[in-house]
Amino acid sequence: MTLDAETSARVTLETEAGVATLTLNSPASRNALSLAIIEALSGGLDAIAGRNDIRVVVLQAEGPAFCAGHDLKELTAHRNDPDRGRAFFAETMRACSALMEQIVDLPQPVVAAVDEMATAAGCQLVASCDLAVAGARARFCTPGVDIGLFCSTPAVALSRNVAPKQAMEMLLTGVPIGAEAALRIGLVNRISADGARTGALALAQLIARKSPQAIRFGKKAFYEQREKPLSEAYALASAVMVENMLAEDAKEGVAAFLEKRPAKWGG
Repeated sequence: MTLDAETSARVTLETEAGVATLTLNSPASRNALSLAIIEALSGGLDAIAGRNDIRVVVLQAEGPAFCAGHDLKELTAHRNDPDRGRAFFAETMRACSALMEQIVDLPQPVVAAVDEMATAAGCQLVASCDLAVAGARARFCTPGVDIGLFCSTPAVALSRNVAPKQAMEMLLTGVPIGAEAALRIGLVNRISADGARTGALALAQLIARKSPQAIRFGKKAFYEQREKPLSEAYALASAVMVENMLAEDAKEGVAAFLEKRPAKWGG
């Protein structure tokens, strides 16, 4: 998909001191995930993935919502297509699922900064990030059942973050939960009294000071081992540890520890 300037402006990318900030900037639509916005987010992640100078990504949003989920107006408009929208619905779900996988596959950690409501696919977006920081006003819900549309794709990410019964309660009731409940069930890592953006940036800056090689090894291995039986998980993790030990950052980090000096990461 070719993005026009207006669409591109709805997803902005800024970088500073090793941290990239991706911002959903479509407050009028409550940052709904239209197909164009999905593609713009994906393009932003593509631009980040190959950059060794970017060590962490913060995903935030402008306006009254973090993300309202799929763009229901856009989806509804395609019900007038000859196939009743089937092809467009399928392409939207494919693109959205690919975006969520792209976040997991990104070499750099991604921290969601959520100050407002994250609904349906917006909640899925939060759950797909490696870490999440909530502001005091943040709320999370998967309310598809209220409109006859079970949040099946958000359930994939949600069920990989929280206990099954907690996930099912959110999915079956559609009732929003606040920041404290999201912290309690493991959907977010922490609540920032100074706002999610401040808290997420502080967390990102902390991670950015660590070895970028180690983090790239570790993030990839974390998600790969999680889907394997125990013995296979240990075999994979052991092989990764060997490769990590042979990397320059590990050589430098161990030497710095033994010599009681700060490490100089090469990345």
